[in-house]
Amino acid sequence: LHRAITTGEPHVPHINRVTTLAGYIHWRLTGRHVLGVGEASGVFPIGADGASFDPHMLAAFDQAVSAPWHLAQVLPEVALAGQEAGTLTPDGATLLDPTGTLQPGIPLCPPEGDAGTGMVATAALRPRTGNVSAGTSAFAMIVLDQPLRTLIPEIDLVATPTGRPVAMAHANNCTSDLNAWVEVFSQFATTLGHPIDRGPLFDLLLTAADTTTMDQAGTMSYNFLSGDALVNLPEGRPLTLRRPNAKFGLAGLMRSHLFALFASMAHGVQILRHTTNITIDSMHAHGGIFKTPR
Repeated sequence: LHRAITTGEPHVPHINRVTTLAGYIHWRLTGRHVLGVGEASGVFPIGADGASFDPHMLAAFDQAVSAPWHLAQVLPEVALAGQEAGTLTPDGATLLDPTGTLQPGIPLCPPEGDAGTGMVATAALRPRTGNVSAGTSAFAMIVLDQPLRTLIPEIDLVATPTGRPVAMAHANNCTSDLNAWVEVFSQFATTLGHPIDRGPLFDLLLTAADTTTMDQAGTMSYNFLSGDALVNLPEGRPLTLRRPNAKFGLAGLMRSHLFALFASMAHGVQILRHTTNITIDSMHAHGGIFKTPR
């Protein structure tokens, strides 16, 4: 939004509201321009009250740019978990069910995204708790005792669905390169006349990684299919490297990919811990690669 204003993009004077996809769907269903605080924290910083946008930053934004509206006029209302965020309207009911079976009037909760879902699923809502999700992308989120006092470019500041401050290290790349290698093995099995489902194939390949160490593997995977701001990488080029005298094998290849999955995210968490004095009591993982039993 800041860039659109400062570069004079022609649509700026016509902006009526700023929201997310979840907020747009919610508006279509209820007519309410509202976001859950976790989702809202990705749109604009949340204030010290944990329940609304930061008024000092709103004022600073308005002073820094020249727009035909004040930022607070186009941002959504912020709602906390447990608050009613509107009811299903007749138009919303028709959108979901053109047959007319679904009736309007159902109360809806504040719209949140998958980050808030992960926090709730892992019970990572109290200070000093955190959760890790690793799939196509990866992120680690840690609930803070208090908001960060300094800007850390690699770290995103978000919030729990109840408004507590959260530090997030988000990596654009995680399992995509591994998925490509698994597809190669899947095609090989099919070519042999013994096709295997993806779930058992992941189990076999990732279990093999447990039979070696990185020193023994002599292999390194560089799993960047795209650029990643977390490590200041503008573009991605996936690579798999090995020493000339390394004994290249399945175990080493899989272990190198497993280490690569978490490297960027771990780098972000390391920056956070070295820059601040945060304490982490527990971390829980979910989704994506963690579906593999071991």
